[in-house]
Amino acid sequence: MRIAQVAPLYESVPPKLYGGTERVVSYLTEELVRQGHEVTLFASGDSQTRARLVSPCARALRLDARCRDPLVYHILMLEQVFREAADFDLIHFHIDYLHFPLVRRQLTPALTTLHGRLDLPDLVPLYREFGDLPVVSISNAQRQPLPWLNWQGTVYHGLPPDLYTFQPQPGSYLAFLGRISPEKRPDRAIDIALRTGMPLKIAAKVDRVDRAYFEEVIRPRLRHPLVEYLGEIGEAEKNAFLGNAYALLFPVDWPEPFGLVMIEALACGTPVIAYRCGSVPEVLEHGVTGYIVDGLEEAVRAVERIPLLSRQQCRQVFEARFSVARMARDYLAIYERLRHTRPPAVSVGLPADGRPVATADSVVTAA
Repeated sequence: MRIAQVAPLYESVPPKLYGGTERVVSYLTEELVRQGHEVTLFASGDSQTRARLVSPCARALRLDARCRDPLVYHILMLEQVFREAADFDLIHFHIDYLHFPLVRRQLTPALTTLHGRLDLPDLVPLYREFGDLPVVSISNAQRQPLPWLNWQGTVYHGLPPDLYTFQPQPGSYLAFLGRISPEKRPDRAIDIALRTGMPLKIAAKVDRVDRAYFEEVIRPRLRHPLVEYLGEIGEAEKNAFLGNAYALLFPVDWPEPFGLVMIEALACGTPVIAYRCGSVPEVLEHGVTGYIVDGLEEAVRAVERIPLLSRQQCRQVFEARFSVARMARDYLAIYERLRHTRPPAVSVGLPADGRPVATADSVVTAA
């Protein structure tokens, strides 16, 4: 099949440092190439891929100090995509909704994976207007604010089996990996570590929008001898960071769409302690791959119960549920269905009358 993958331009594919969506696009792209499909990747010019690479910019925009308006390069990328649209059997978008008006006006089947939160009120009128377009969720929980969209399925993220090394012996520290932000709640991770008396290592980036939170809430607490802040780390460092941890702390306080770091930890054999938000109950198996908690006291008790879990079983669950081969298989089933059910393109917008559209039958990955 001739497939286009369209990635955000803020990070390279795969990212040099932090970047969940771009990482998943990379894994999917390389697996599709491995399976013999003809894949074109639209991404930043510093991306690394075996697919054909088409780029509107030389490097990832977040790390390019000269970039002042990232929307410019996304518009250029859309022009590149739709200039070649007739050459593809399917175009798979990972850039939220920027492409929606163009998709509606062309004939090549297109699919959009929604990677972010969907509970923002501003999204409702937009998705009402474009509710006919086929979309995929990355967890069933992600769908809840907009259950009437044209959902084609839920496809959980997957990782290459050899990306992370299984570590049979637990380390002596708790780990926090991701972003320093109010919704990720590193302050909760610090509280858990101090209550249990265990060292905590924080490997996380600080976005500009979260700088005040970092300076006012987190930085003063980094002075405690149990807390070590490592800054943002890359893929090469994550294997040891996660594999040598006693447990990963995932104390989120928002409707987490998926939480890639949870399955990265499981791939290393490291169990996860996570707050019950968003996708967490779909990804973790309570008492098997970690503990799902509802507050600080439960989190502290969960740390004490980590020795009851099997690191080998954490790895086995990862291999059974979260492999890149399974992710690619799920997407290919949706691609094939869309190839045979694509309605004609329209030349004008559909009525925005606020009525839900009929949805396609879901192909939901078993939890």
